[in-house]
Amino acid sequence: MSFLRIWLRSLLSASACAPLALLPVPVMAQPLSSNEPGPAAQVRPALWKVADEDTTIWLFGTIHVLPEDVRWYKGPVSAAFDEAEELVTEIPIDGTAETQGVIARRSMRSDGRNLRETLPPALRTEYEAAMVAAGIAPAAFDANDTWLAALMLTLIPLRNAGYNTESGIDAQVESRARARHMRNHAFETAEYQIGLFDELPEETQRSYLAEVIAQLPTVRADIDAMVQAWKSGDAEHLAALLNEDESDAHMRRVLITDRNVAWARWLKERLDRPGTVFVAVGAGHLAGAGSVQDQLAASGITSTRVQ
Repeated sequence: MSFLRIWLRSLLSASACAPLALLPVPVMAQPLSSNEPGPAAQVRPALWKVADEDTTIWLFGTIHVLPEDVRWYKGPVSAAFDEAEELVTEIPIDGTAETQGVIARRSMRSDGRNLRETLPPALRTEYEAAMVAAGIAPAAFDANDTWLAALMLTLIPLRNAGYNTESGIDAQVESRARARHMRNHAFETAEYQIGLFDELPEETQRSYLAEVIAQLPTVRADIDAMVQAWKSGDAEHLAALLNEDESDAHMRRVLITDRNVAWARWLKERLDRPGTVFVAVGAGHLAGAGSVQDQLAASGITSTRVQ
């Protein structure tokens, strides 16, 4: 999997988009589209069911940023959520402030040097040019680690294109859960998620940054295609988009597969207790080889596609 694909996969999960709130004020979103899905553009995101005699677990993939309001809460999805007693998410639903705090703390450099001083000359030149093109001062992230600069350079063009977290599916699911006072279980903590990025070797972080810069011209089209695949419930196409140019098995294992294994283990254990659970996690974790469903299948547990 190419480094940028891993970044884009992370955009379909919870904490990766928290840095949007840290963007400097001059970076402003363009007016959001008011397009509404018509008869030819039905929104039917994928939904799976895992069940035994007294337990039902719904698996629903989310997207954390969207450019518009999407009428997704209907049909099987709304019925599944309405009957659930517990919401399972990647990180706690009330952890936004904590997540931003973790990012601000863990992304700070500790070597006494600024970011641009540590970059090879050619990469520094490309990085500064990309920052200027994005309307950001080249020194904006000098105090931060390389991984944050790479992530921010992925998010900035999306923010400028009107993508935002307020219309993201995670935010909407969490709002509905709060209104119902649903129990919430989180697979991970913000500290853990951010640590996956923060603990990457510096060489890997620089490779991330270099690839993000090289592919900035297509990042919006890439995420647009992923959003469209999500809206149409085309999990196979979404997986193909995410797994295109796969080249780093280690990174896939650390950021995706190992986490899917851990989540599937928890879900298997959850089947031992009665109740109805709605699982809302990044859509990238429910698509392609090594998905949560694949990990459940390895334990003999069947996931049935409902929508």
